[in-house]
Order: sequence, then C-alpha cells, then structure tokens
Amino acid sequence: MSRQAQRLACLAGGSWSFDCAAKHLKEFCGLSLADNTIRAVCQGQGSAMAAWQREDSAAQEPFRCAVGDIEFTTDGTCVNTWEGWREMRVGIFSKRRRGEPADAAGWATRKLPAPHVRVAFAAIEKSERFASRWSAWATRLGMGDRAQVSVLGDGARWIWDQSALHFPGATEVLDIYHGLEHVAQTAKVLYGEETAAAKSWNDTARDALLTEGWPAMKRHLQTTRDQVATTQTTRGRVATTPSTRGRVAKTQTTRGRVWKKAQRHSLDDLAGYLGRSPEHLCYARRLAEGRSIGSGQVEGACKHAIGRRLKQTGARWRVRRVNRMANLCCLLYSDQWDAYWKNP
Repeated sequence: MSRQAQRLACLAGGSWSFDCAAKHLKEFCGLSLADNTIRAVCQGQGSAMAAWQREDSAAQEPFRCAVGDIEFTTDGTCVNTWEGWREMRVGIFSKRRRGEPADAAGWATRKLPAPHVRVAFAAIEKSERFASRWSAWATRLGMGDRAQVSVLGDGARWIWDQSALHFPGATEVLDIYHGLEHVAQTAKVLYGEETAAAKSWNDTARDALLTEGWPAMKRHLQTTRDQVATTQTTRGRVATTPSTRGRVAKTQTTRGRVWKKAQRHSLDDLAGYLGRSPEHLCYARRLAEGRSIGSGQVEGACKHAIGRRLKQTGARWRVRRVNRMANLCCLLYSDQWDAYWKNP
C-alpha cells in the first residue's frame, strides 16, 4: 500500500469506526479497503507514530522553536477494554502567548489566545507509570528549567504528587472551573438549588477566589460558619428587658437557619478541597499576567480526540491495541500530522 493510501486509511480509521471508515473512503475517494485492512494499518502506524514522536527531531522542533508560556495539563477518561473499563490518561504540553490582563469581573469574557503548538500523548497506564514519562517528554521538547512549566489540573492528588516529583519549582494551578463547580455545589447544599441566597453566596465565593484566593475564601467560609453558630445559639431563646417595676416589658424570639449535618459537611469538604493547597489558587496574579487558569484543553482532548473515537457504542479493545490507536489520535490532535507523513 502506498504511503498516501496509508495516510488516508489512518485518517479515516482515526475519525470513525473501521467499518464506517471503509465506507467513507469508498465514497470520498474511490479507495476500496476492507475494515480489517484499515485496522491493521492504523495499528501499525500507531506504533510508528509513537516512536517518531519520541525520537525524531522533526516532531520536536516546532515546539522547541515556538514562543509562549509552557503549560502542562493531564486528565483521564475511561475506555472499555476486554479487562473492563480502564482509565486512559492523557497529557498535553503546549505553548500559549499571553492575552490582555483581566480581573475578576472580566475573566469569563476575556479573549485568551489558543495554544499555538501542542504535543499530546496518552495510554492506559497506572499514574506512576504514566507520570514517569513526563520528564522525558519535557527534555525532548527543550524544557531545561522545569520551573518554567505551569501545571494545570483538576485537583486530583496524583497530579500534584507527580508534578512535585517531575516538575520541581513549577507553578501549579487548580482548574478554575473545577474549583467553581465545588463552590456552586456547596451553595446548593447550603441554601437550596436556584435560590437567591445560593446565588448570592456563590457569587461572593467566586469573587473571593478570583481576587485573593484562599485567604479570602477562608474568611468567607468562616463568616458562613459564624452565622450558623449565631442562629443555632439564639434559636428559640427569649430576650428580656426588665421594666422599672421588675416586670418583663418586652420578649423576643430570634429564629434562624439551623445547619444540618450535610450542610456542615459540605462546608468542611469545600474547605478541605481548596485549603489543602492554597498556592494552587493564584488566579488574580495569572489573570493580571494574561495567562490561563483552566485545564479545558485536556478535558477537550479526552472528550473529542480520545473519547469520540475510542468510546463508541459497542467498542471494546485490547489494551495494547487501544494504546496504539490513542497514539494515532494524539498525533492528529498535536498538529503533527503533516510532519509525520512527510517523514520518509
């Protein structure tokens, strides 16, 4: 099979199921290939692509030469295998130019430049095994000083543990959307879903995170606890003011919200989630510098580059084979497709 025909087979096989790929190739360009042929080509090229990404300078040079801030994001998505559902971990190195400075009021509407160069890799592996490859990737891509890397993650403990091991001195940032998701869930537990009180509490917490990070968020949580303690203490108590005759001139019963166990636990869980690594909440500084505060690109890769192809209805994979297909999908996502096929 010619190299151009293999390229078409891999493009189709990386975009659709193998049987659909055979139909589309016949329709689009009159190329008649059996689905098993497309599968074999994709599997073989998937292994070759991984080796090329690791070893060929043509794969690494665009990243080395690009300018911009270095970001590393990682996450995972489950894929159905013959051994059951397994987590496929995805890692992405990218470079991004800085955007205009922003503040808490304008962060959601700012126009942040998209990464202009990126390299992705993925595999079904345990976290330690997968993370052991991060340093090698960083070296190949020209990152001598690991402190120049920004690691953006969803708060999973394994990400921060492995980041500290392989990227000493790097800036670590909790993905703002995961942080705000936890905040919004706490607001619902405290005040009910879609209530004015929940919206007010959530807005205050969001502004606290984006302006001062953990110190402001800690004060907000403590204020909430203090209010709860006050309402619990005064609920049902009678306050009296004696008159000059020694009689009770006025009585008042103060009623307030009594926090339930679930609500107290929700506050504690949020404090634990955000407070265990307060240095990860450096949003105000990064916004002022025009830098990213979210890990959306790896979540998009998990959904579109990996999940769309490898999690189709009824699909079940051998681990070694799905890892080869993941190599192919990552090459497509990494914008290295043309460079690979131009390689003799």
